[in-house]
Amino acid sequence: MVCGGFACSKNALCALNVVYMLVGLLLIGVAAWGKGLGLVSSIHIIGAVIAVGVFLLLIAVAGLVGAVNHHQVLLFFYMIILGLVFIFQFGISCSCLAINRSKQICKSRSSTCQMCGEKFLKHSDEALKILGGVGLFFSFTEILGVWLAMRFRNQKDPRANPSAFL
Repeated sequence: MVCGGFACSKNALCALNVVYMLVGLLLIGVAAWGKGLGLVSSIHIIGAVIAVGVFLLLIAVAGLVGAVNHHQVLLFFYMIILGLVFIFQFGISCSCLAINRSKQICKSRSSTCQMCGEKFLKHSDEALKILGGVGLFFSFTEILGVWLAMRFRNQKDPRANPSAFL
């Protein structure tokens, strides 16, 4: 079988959606870790990262079902929504990387716990850099996902009725 054929595109799209599921879980986990420590609870970016992670997880499941069943309508909406997720994830990842220590908001300015505050800011800065890097890297793979879904949608299933259009 030729690489780039129906089976290769189907397997590549399925594998990419499994990776998207893992990335969604990773984004949710790292953001929840940063929020769970109470370091960055006042920064709304953490909530946005969790939302993008959940949305990416749901879209990956829809893409996996569409790829396994070669469902034209599901793959079409998958392409559109994945393109939108790329735009949001790219923006939020850039925001995570752009925030530095001077832009993080401290809850209290007490003089008794300055050393704790520095440790918290260090950990929150680390969490934001991890979120930004992972999100930015995998946002570019979403363009690959849109291209693969578009290519797979337009291929004819060799097991289908030969007189059927797609």
